[in-house]
Amino acid sequence: MYPFAIGGTAACMATTCIQPIDMVKVRIQLQEGGAAANPIKMASTIIKEEGFLTMYRGLSAGILRQLTYGMSRLGIFQTLEAKFKDEKGVLPFEKRVGASLCAGGIGALFGTPADAALVRMQADTVLPEAQRRGYKNGLDAMFRMAKEEGVKGFFSGAAPTVYRGLVMNLGMLVSKGWYEEKIKPYTGDGTQVTRFVSGGLSGMTAATMSLPFDFIKTRLQKQTAGPNGEMQYKGFIDCVRKVVAAEGPLALYQGYTTYLVRITPHIMLTWVFMDNLKDIAFLK
Repeated sequence: MYPFAIGGTAACMATTCIQPIDMVKVRIQLQEGGAAANPIKMASTIIKEEGFLTMYRGLSAGILRQLTYGMSRLGIFQTLEAKFKDEKGVLPFEKRVGASLCAGGIGALFGTPADAALVRMQADTVLPEAQRRGYKNGLDAMFRMAKEEGVKGFFSGAAPTVYRGLVMNLGMLVSKGWYEEKIKPYTGDGTQVTRFVSGGLSGMTAATMSLPFDFIKTRLQKQTAGPNGEMQYKGFIDCVRKVVAAEGPLALYQGYTTYLVRITPHIMLTWVFMDNLKDIAFLK
């Protein structure tokens, strides 16, 4: 249980720090038609029109997501890493890739309900009043999704969430060790500088690789049924096709700066918190 507890705690701490950035990222992605995406202007508008606490809307769902997705992906990866290290304590590249994909896919599937709840809570105020769901918190959102929409609603956006999880973890977990090895001759082994820099670079890598998948996931999870009872998008491929046709291929990278600013510090802080938690004597 140790790697799961350490990973989940670190992920929750990081989420609490970056929740306002995540709110801005989601709001930018929900703009259709390739609208200009200025994160500072978007944040100012949210605070002015809806109040500062709106920036933390969905935090309960975000914490639930990390207690499912974050805990499982980091716990599984660390468990596999410990199992498959060679006699020198090094995890071979091909095994690191396999462990990353395994942890990312399983973790993303576990975290899908909380992830869908988070996106819906953050998108609620931009929907027409008649379409707003009015979830009280993350647990309420998940219970209502299961009750009102069944398994399909509970796992809304499962496929793109898993795709995103696979790509995200491939970028995050594979690159971090490589960056660490490259910079520690200059910054020292196990120093805070090494942890921050390698964690930040792995976050940038993961963000760049995963944004298109995150964009499609957000669109699928926030959609509501039209007057005819049908959803706007039938699935992942249909959503990609319609978005590219209507808004152009660059729409898949809409909100890149905000996404980079949101993902990079979250991954960086997760690594830093996790490494420092491991250094605390009574937690070992």
